[in-house]
Amino acid sequence: MSDENVVNFNGNQEQRPWWKEPVWLRTLVILGVLIAGIVVVIANLFVVEQDEYKVVRQFGEVVRIEEDPGLNIKVPFVQSVEAVPRHQLNYDAPTTEINTRDKKRVLVDNYVVWYVSNPALMIANARSVENSESIMANFMNSVLRSELGQMDYDEIINEEESSRGDFNENLQTAVNELLDENDYGVSVADIRVKRTDLPEDNERAVYDRMVSEREATAQDYLSEGEAEANRIRANADQEAQELLAEAEADAEEIRAEGEADAAEVYNDSFGQDPEFAQLYQTLQTYETTIDDETVIVLPADAPYARILMGYLD
Repeated sequence: MSDENVVNFNGNQEQRPWWKEPVWLRTLVILGVLIAGIVVVIANLFVVEQDEYKVVRQFGEVVRIEEDPGLNIKVPFVQSVEAVPRHQLNYDAPTTEINTRDKKRVLVDNYVVWYVSNPALMIANARSVENSESIMANFMNSVLRSELGQMDYDEIINEEESSRGDFNENLQTAVNELLDENDYGVSVADIRVKRTDLPEDNERAVYDRMVSEREATAQDYLSEGEAEANRIRANADQEAQELLAEAEADAEEIRAEGEADAAEVYNDSFGQDPEFAQLYQTLQTYETTIDDETVIVLPADAPYARILMGYLD
């Protein structure tokens, strides 16, 4: 029987089985199937890189998450693969206007460094990286408004001058607590407030007020310093007066003692030689009553004249 199609008794043409086809045709079909299978397998291979997770979905639902780097495969046609970054991501927040406790409006710029800590929770509750970033940004904005709303503008400036110290850490802790409470599978590694400025319409007024307040504070310090100086000066003057009075009293006492001693010596001397005592007293009188310009007219028998003329007896 030839290789052509067989005609049955009813006159209909019957199709031959494929294994009865010519060899070249069968070989071509087999090669086509093999090539198609290889293409399908290759198309469903995927590589997990060091800085990513790979989420495998089946009909939209997550069936597994590949975390280890290497080559993996998914089921053709029914499964899809989504990459989730495992490295740190940066979020630069837009400028936000916030009211402080003392009713000042400030413009705040900040940025956040965050990452996916649990891809399964992130996919289950936030659904995507974009949604996770949006949720994190909302939490951060809420916490920032709450924290700055409890501070005066001067306190914010002081925080800025000191690199904001614990302020940034408090923000980070508060945002992470909110993310953990809701199982969003993302965490904040760092929050930094880059800039806190006043709006242009009230910046000059606030600066003028701050200058006035600081000048008033400086004047208060000067007044307090002057009052303290006056108090110290008054105390010093009082102590000096007390010391001077005490010294004068001591000097008077010493002088009195000296005069008493001198009088005693004089009395002893005068008792031993009355004539010398009389001469000494006369000379003391001259010393206190006569100077270079004094002109005295004395009778010859006056005591002064007798001494001047050499009569000492």
